[in-house]
Amino acid sequence: MVIDPASFSTTAVVDHDRRHSPEWRRALQASLPVGIGLVPLGIALGVLVVQQGLNPWWAMVFTSLIYAGSLEFIAVGMVATLTPLPYIALTALLVNFRHVFYALSFPLDRVKGRLARFYSMFALTDEAYAMSVTGDRRSMTGRVMVYSQLYLHAYWIGGAILGATAAQWIPENIVGLDFALTALFVVLSIEAVRAQSGFAVPAIAVSCALIARLVDAEHMLPIAMGAFVSLLVVRYHVTRRKVPTDA
Repeated sequence: MVIDPASFSTTAVVDHDRRHSPEWRRALQASLPVGIGLVPLGIALGVLVVQQGLNPWWAMVFTSLIYAGSLEFIAVGMVATLTPLPYIALTALLVNFRHVFYALSFPLDRVKGRLARFYSMFALTDEAYAMSVTGDRRSMTGRVMVYSQLYLHAYWIGGAILGATAAQWIPENIVGLDFALTALFVVLSIEAVRAQSGFAVPAIAVSCALIARLVDAEHMLPIAMGAFVSLLVVRYHVTRRKVPTDA
């Protein structure tokens, strides 16, 4: 009998236990670091709802039904000023247009069941997308993905309710809550870069963002995403031609 020494390594044991732990627990462990960043953002949203003169229960409405992060912050002001629905719909399309690109690589095929798929599409946020595409495929199953999205949604709703409830005790010009979003995406970006085999794709992404910022800062996101996807398509075809084919 041949014994593989690698089977006794700490890493192998940890990975084995992690993959065979309950899926809800794996999802909780994966979503908790992201949730720590979402709660302060939810608190900021809840405070904003009250400061705009809306009833605190609007915080639950926004986070439960819209669940679109940056769009919710914009929607609070639009609802408070009674903006017409067509303008709100157009704003939602422009702000969340990046989700069209997310759908190209989001592993929805892992999710089984019509209801679960519907919720997974509804709850597709930047954080959920980053977790699903950078996580280990063996551990990031369809159920783990949906559980993770449920947890992230709960963190967001809970933070907003907490912020709306405690808004009267929170100063209007408190510093730091808005930076939680920046810090969160810095961490997610670092994890995405570490998951890459090289630095070509991250370098292309940073270059597209900087150029788009210089070209048109107000429309930076669609310009950067369009250029990034176009360059990835070109890179794919170039590298595909370099791969030798069997005679």
